[in-house]
Parts: sequence; C-alpha cells; structure tokens
Amino acid sequence: MGKFRGWHIVAGIAAMLLAGIFGTAMGLNNTATYLASGVAFVAVSLWVDSRISRRRSAAGIARPGQDLGQDAGHDAKPALDADPSKREG
Repeated sequence: MGKFRGWHIVAGIAAMLLAGIFGTAMGLNNTATYLASGVAFVAVSLWVDSRISRRRSAAGIARPGQDLGQDAGHDAKPALDADPSKREG
C-alpha cells in the first residue's frame, strides 16, 4: 500500500461537514448551508494542498509525475512566436 495522497480532500470534507453543522445551527436555509459547505470545501482543500506541496518542495521530495532531470520552472523547448513580424531574418 502506497502513501496516502488525499489529505487535502479529507480536510475539505471535514470543513464541509463543520460548515454544514454551523450553517444549520445558525438557522440558514438548506441552499445557503450547502453553498457555504461547498465554499469551505474548496477553500480548505486548496489551502491544505498548497501547504503540503510547499512542505514537499522544501524537503526535496519529488511528486509522482515530476521529471528530476529538468528544472520544473524552465521549458526544454523555446517558445513559438505566433506573430511573424517579430521574427528576425
């Protein structure tokens, strides 16, 4: 069994449940509670995913699809210019 990589989803679901409980306790209707729960899910899951990826990059741990031979920020090929007037020659 490999490492579990869904912690951001678990945190988002927990935030969604908590927002649903708070929304119901505050007396919001079902639509408002559902909308608040969805917003909480997206916000928390993106935040946790960002924190996990920062921690992995600081520790030097590669992601499963990442090529270690190249820098992640630089392309191997030059960019193609769509405007021919800027070309030399």
